[in-house]
Formats: sequence, C-alpha cells, structure tokens
Amino acid sequence: MLSPKRGWRSGKTQEGTMEKEGGLDSVAPRLTPTLMGATLAAALAGLLFGFDTAVISGVTEAIQKLFDLSPGEKGFAVASALIGTIMGAMGNGPLGDKLGRRESLKITALLFLVSALGCAFSWDFLSLVFFRWVGGLGIGAASVLAPMYVAEIAPARWRGRLVMVFQLNIVLGILLAYLSNYLVGRAGFGEAEWRWKFGVEALPAVLFFFNLFLIPRSPRWLVKKGRVDQAREVLQKAGEPQVEKALEEILESERAEREGGKEPLFQKRFAFPIFLAVSIAAFNQLTGINALLYYLNSIFEKAGFDKVSSDIQAVVIGGTNLVFTILAMLVIDKIGRKILLLIGAVGMTLCLAGVSWVFFSGTHQGLLLYLLIGFIAFFAFSQGAVIWVYISEVFPNTVRAKGQALGCFTHWVLCAAVSWTFPVLAASSGGYPFLIFALVTAVQFFVVLKFYPETKGVSLEELEKQLVRER
Repeated sequence: MLSPKRGWRSGKTQEGTMEKEGGLDSVAPRLTPTLMGATLAAALAGLLFGFDTAVISGVTEAIQKLFDLSPGEKGFAVASALIGTIMGAMGNGPLGDKLGRRESLKITALLFLVSALGCAFSWDFLSLVFFRWVGGLGIGAASVLAPMYVAEIAPARWRGRLVMVFQLNIVLGILLAYLSNYLVGRAGFGEAEWRWKFGVEALPAVLFFFNLFLIPRSPRWLVKKGRVDQAREVLQKAGEPQVEKALEEILESERAEREGGKEPLFQKRFAFPIFLAVSIAAFNQLTGINALLYYLNSIFEKAGFDKVSSDIQAVVIGGTNLVFTILAMLVIDKIGRKILLLIGAVGMTLCLAGVSWVFFSGTHQGLLLYLLIGFIAFFAFSQGAVIWVYISEVFPNTVRAKGQALGCFTHWVLCAAVSWTFPVLAASSGGYPFLIFALVTAVQFFVVLKFYPETKGVSLEELEKQLVRER
C-alpha cells in the first residue's frame, strides 16, 4: 500500500511499477528490448541526417576550386540539399500517414544511399547538385518521420529522452562526418578526396535500411488502420505500463479524428501549436547553427587557420556537440524543455556576440575556437535537444503529421536561406552574420519565457486538451 506522504515509494501492479511523486500516483514504464530497438533503429535516420548535414563542410573549398564557383554558387551548392529537405519534409507527413512511419523510413534510407553514391560518382556540378538534392529529400523525410515514430511508440514519461536519441544520432552523425573528413583527408586520395568523403555515407545508409525490418509499426498508426490488437501488442512490448488506458486514449483520439473527418491544420483552434512549432523551428535555424556546420572549415580558414588545423578543430566541435547533447538527454525529462531553451538562449547570445567581435576587430583569433565550442555546447544543450521533441509533442493526433511537416518545412526553408546567403554576408566581414544570429537568440529568450508551455511528462492526448483550445 502506498504511503500518503510526499516522496517516492514503490510497489508492484499488474501493468508496471507504481511510484509516488509529489503526492500523485503514477506507473513507471519499462525499458524493453522492443522499445530500445525501435528507438535506436529509427534514430539511425538522425545519424544519416547529421552525416549528410556536416560532410559538405569538408568539400566546399575543393568543389569551389574544381568548378570555379562564386560565393553565391558555393552557397547554392550547399543549399541544393536544403531545397530537397523542404520538399521531403512537406511530402512525408501525408506519406507517413498513408504507408506508416516505418515503411516511409525505408524509402528515406534508399534516398540516403542513392545520394551518397551519386555524389561520389557525380560527373559535373549539376549532377552533384542533383544528388545533393536527393539527399536533402532524405533529410527532410527523416526529420518528420523518425521523431514522430519514436514519440508515438514511447511511454509519456520517457518520450523526451527517447525522441532525443534521434537528436543524439544527429550530432553523432555530425561528429562522424567531421572525423571521416579528417581521416579521408589524411589518406592521400588526391583529387578524388572529396568523392570519398561523400561516398562513406553509403555504409550507414545500408545499415539503417536493414534495421527497419526489425522494428514494429507505430501503435497510433495501427489504431488508425483498425488494427487494435496489433497496437495493444506493440504497446505491451514497448513497456507501456498502462496499456489499456493508453490504448483507450488513442482510440478516443482516433474516434474524434474520424468523426471530424480530415481536419485542416490551419484553423483558429490550432493557432497556438502552430505558433510553437513554427517559432521554435525558426529560432533553431536563425541561431546560425547549420551555417556554422556547413561552413566550419571555411570559417576557420577565414580566421587564419590552415586546412589540417580546421579539420581537427571541426572534430573538437563535433565532439562538444555530442557531449552536451548527451547531457541534455539525461535531464530533459527532469528539468524540462522550457528551462533548457532559456539557458541556451543566454549562452548562445554571449558566444555569438563574441564571435562577431573577433571578426570585426580582427584580433584575438585564438578565442574563436573557444567561442564556437561554447556556442555549440549551449545549442546542443537547448535548441538542439528540444526542437524535435517539442514539435512532435504539441500537435494533436488528428493533425500531428501535418504539424510535424509544417515545423520541419519552416526549419528547412530558413536553413536553406541562411546557408545560401551566409557566404555572401560573410564575404566582407565574418562578423555580420554572427551579429544577426546573436540578436535572434536574445529575442528567443523573451519569447520562450513569455509564451512557451512546459510539456515534460504529459501524455500526447493530455497535451492536446491543454494546447488545443479557442484562443
């Protein structure tokens, strides 16, 4: 029998472990092999996402010289993949509803494979741009489907940290891309070096594809298709402590969706979730994170570092990204999403302002590495950790795929715009773009403080009741 006093007590029930926190009874989920396997397999999409994002940093200078590109053309070579991400993000929400998250992720794996091999064997600038665009389709699809799949299979209490495994794999992929660029650069491939840097991605793409045959379908998708018994079985295997309660909530949400028909996303009662998803996606990219990741070697070279030094420091920054993402994953379901965003906004503003000052003053270049490490650390601990979790949480079941696609669309449109214009803005002085990024992160602090609700530990169905209302 549970004590009525505040604190933690434990006892067994038929469906899980009863816990008491702050006087409220709850049931602890179990971390089962099915749950971990599904999370890790889906999150491999994040590794490919990160690898494809960062690998370009090691080839921008080579392809600029090979194809004699202007700063604008160089920006387009990078942004071509991002144009694909926009299309991939918008197209794969509905596709995920039709085919299921798992089957759609298999298509994503094939896109990554085609892109890696196509870029490695590209014969001119246009073919390179085309296969980068194909890879972008994969990134856009992965950014919609993988977090949504994990959010739908994970118990509410662990949803934050399990969706964050996707983000962890993104930063692991970024680190592996930087490390791969460094090792390939040391291997002596000569003029073919940039081709090898692209081609390495084919290996994790194959691994991702075959692992998707080992995971279950999303229980919420199964309910949508009338396969309730299979959904119950998946919930049981995924460690859901109150299977029948969770299943009834899903069924209730599905009934509401069916009775309401194909509900449009853009209506007044969804205004607040739309604002949250669009604003967090916009702030994420207007920090300049992907401009930094895409042009990291160029930024260091502009500050006076040589190619080998730039490659090594890129690995250091990638390692920092990974460490602070792990730290965020450990605390996101304890501290909460909002506090992480506020801490990160303060730290990023200070670091970005410092980078801007280094470039404008032309002095203290030795501080550049430390300021960029600080920026990456604060980003990974906040925006990087929260964005995919938050967007996957704030929309109700009836429009979650559309809402996830909208958030990803916003993210990738701004990513393409920032990445395309960064070389032009930085041509005269590297300080201008970083000053703009610092101002954006300062604004982000106040927006999050005033408007963002906390979502930790709340079921998706309960969040729907809290966030979807006439405002």
